[in-house]
Amino acid sequence: MKDVLESIIKNLVSDQNEVSINEIQGEKSIIFEVKVAESDMGKIIGKQGRVAKAIRTIMKALASKEEKRVTIEFIG
Repeated sequence: MKDVLESIIKNLVSDQNEVSINEIQGEKSIIFEVKVAESDMGKIIGKQGRVAKAIRTIMKALASKEEKRVTIEFIG
């Protein structure tokens, strides 16, 4: 799942070298901490948070196949 999230994020940002994703595993949940360059933060969040919401929706669909809950935190 991490590789799918990483490919989505890297295709949205200008500075791909600044992308780092930290994965925290729990029994029934996974937390992804996504760090991008400050200048790319707007591209990831999008207008009114639409891009961030779409990313979360895709990841929740993937997590439901594994019967897990997923949380994505965007850190600038």
